[in-house]
Amino acid sequence: MPRSTVARIDLQALRRNYLAACSRAGGAQVMAVVKADGYGHGIGPVAAALDGLAPKFAVACLEEALAIRDAGLQQSVVLLQGVHAGGDLADCEQGGFEPVLHSVQQVEWLERSGKRPAFWLKVNSGMNRLGFHPVDLPSVVARLQAMGVDHELLGFVTHFACADDPDSTMTAEQTSVFERATAPFEGRMKSVGNSAAHFLPDQPLYDWSRPGIMLYGGSPMVGKTGPELGLAPVMSLEAPLISTRVVPAGESVGYGGSWVADRNTRMGMVAIGYGDGYPRHAGTNTPAAINGRRIRLIGRVSMDMLAVDLTAAPEAREGDSVELWGQTVGVDEVAACAGTISYELLTGITARVRRQYR
Repeated sequence: MPRSTVARIDLQALRRNYLAACSRAGGAQVMAVVKADGYGHGIGPVAAALDGLAPKFAVACLEEALAIRDAGLQQSVVLLQGVHAGGDLADCEQGGFEPVLHSVQQVEWLERSGKRPAFWLKVNSGMNRLGFHPVDLPSVVARLQAMGVDHELLGFVTHFACADDPDSTMTAEQTSVFERATAPFEGRMKSVGNSAAHFLPDQPLYDWSRPGIMLYGGSPMVGKTGPELGLAPVMSLEAPLISTRVVPAGESVGYGGSWVADRNTRMGMVAIGYGDGYPRHAGTNTPAAINGRRIRLIGRVSMDMLAVDLTAAPEAREGDSVELWGQTVGVDEVAACAGTISYELLTGITARVRRQYR
């Protein structure tokens, strides 16, 4: 019998969060970002749950787009990293995938392939990861026109570096750069809005927004949790309490003896660890919950287990389910304790944790 460590996925909460993104998108249409296996929630079930709501999906790479087709869905799929080989353009044309071209090499592949998938161009507005510099954009478009594929150019995208910080001026600066760069090409669509941009007052989202983490209930904003932004948690990570004991005052628990009981303390062991994707750097005082009561981790997280202080839940017994994050404890809270972000936690849950959908 398998252990009862499980990630419970609330697909109705996912749909509510998508509709919340729509309500914040102004006149923009909303493509659902389902890359990284649906942010760890399962790309097939996530995309299927949004079928009928999302007119377009966005992924990082071709294999993720193919997974959407394997789920039986026919929406257009945007490939945010474009293609990784020239031969992938044939798959894009056949599959109805829209690669985002960001380099001269990708344009050369398009030129040599003879294939004509619909595609986007990425503008480097200041993040300096991928994209064409605004100065080079006119020559790139002219080259596409000479190739006879400018009719397949859907529009332009960029990505914000600091939209999570409402006090930063960089998002406004990037928006201005993007507007100037794309102004000569009227009639083409534009897409700039990550999750965080949905929460910036007066931020234009143009034709298509691209929410990711907010669909899954995680916060895209510095200093805010998902629930504080009106987002519903989608994943509840749960594992069984498999042992309890009283640790006498002065004794330690776990590797390195990093936590020492200052009094006789009832503790429990939970069947989850960093081998399941729970963050190893979540140390003592990281919150968890059992039977609706908040408790805390103690000591170091092991590969397959972690320890919790049961003082606040005296009724807890072996076999009870411990919530590591979900309805009672937010994933953003755990991420803050582990020195990371909810994106990493959600995408890091490993394959040995069963996903259960409702």
